[in-house]
Amino acid sequence: MNKSKNINYELEKNMEVISQLDDFVGHAVDNVLVDPDDCWQPTDFLPDMAKLDAFDQVKLLQERAAGIPDTVITSLIGNMITEEALPSYQTYFNLLEGINEEGSLLSPSGWVRWSKAWTAEENRHGDLLNKYLYLSGRADMKKVEQTIHRLIYNGFDPKSEKDPYQAIIYTSFQERATKVSHVNTGKLADKAGDDVLSRICKTIAGDEARHEKAYKSFMSEIFKIDPNGAIMAFEKMMRKQIVMPAVLMGEGSANPTLFDQFSAITQKIGVYTGWDYARIIDHLVKLWDIEKLSGLNDVASKAQDYLANLADRYMRVADRMKAPDEVQLAWLK
Repeated sequence: MNKSKNINYELEKNMEVISQLDDFVGHAVDNVLVDPDDCWQPTDFLPDMAKLDAFDQVKLLQERAAGIPDTVITSLIGNMITEEALPSYQTYFNLLEGINEEGSLLSPSGWVRWSKAWTAEENRHGDLLNKYLYLSGRADMKKVEQTIHRLIYNGFDPKSEKDPYQAIIYTSFQERATKVSHVNTGKLADKAGDDVLSRICKTIAGDEARHEKAYKSFMSEIFKIDPNGAIMAFEKMMRKQIVMPAVLMGEGSANPTLFDQFSAITQKIGVYTGWDYARIIDHLVKLWDIEKLSGLNDVASKAQDYLANLADRYMRVADRMKAPDEVQLAWLK
């Protein structure tokens, strides 16, 4: 049997390009991400339980949270559960071809340093929202904790086929989607009279915006080095559609449609909608100048045609979508 038939030459080439970006990514760790001693931490936004007036502060938090609609609390819980599955995301990133060739989390490579520093920053998001929800008294925390457990138990597959190009397309899209979700949740919290939760959501969104900018810059470099491979990876990821990180939160449980219910609520209240999905595609297509790329091979040219019209297609789909019925989730008290 000819061993060469088992070699994925496209993936081998992508790994080589990824290795060329190691210094670029290392620079992002040092300049985009923040040292742990200088970063905000969850305690900056929460009652200090060591102080004499701690329970008065908790009472104020609960009074503010009492006015938030159930749908917004549900959306917040879903966002938090997504953020809490960080062990799966770091594992996934380090399993990509060309990212962690040494198989060591102590590797000095830029990519491995990025995977650790990025997920370490993200880890604060779930911690903060979890503690806020616990203190608010608005959530059935046992049910929430079971869902977090289930999501990490089930794992994570964004369908990127271990291809680092597709993974970076995915993270560029997903960080922007998460930013949109947190910003919109913060606006609804503000409208409901909880200015602290609003500030929490907007602060988390600020982190997502930094991470989004970094991932988009990684992909921009790939487009410069390998435009054919980059645009083909973009097309592959979009044809499969972007699967949200929390999609398996209900798999294997007594409520297997949990993620669909959560998504219906975020659509209904405008936290994350079909229009947002279409707008993110449009943003990335314009950012990476997809329609202006020249000198592409035949396969890449077809990918270019597909991507050029994709946002409009999804916008038309979003226009036809009906607002879902109200859905009550098991996460609420």
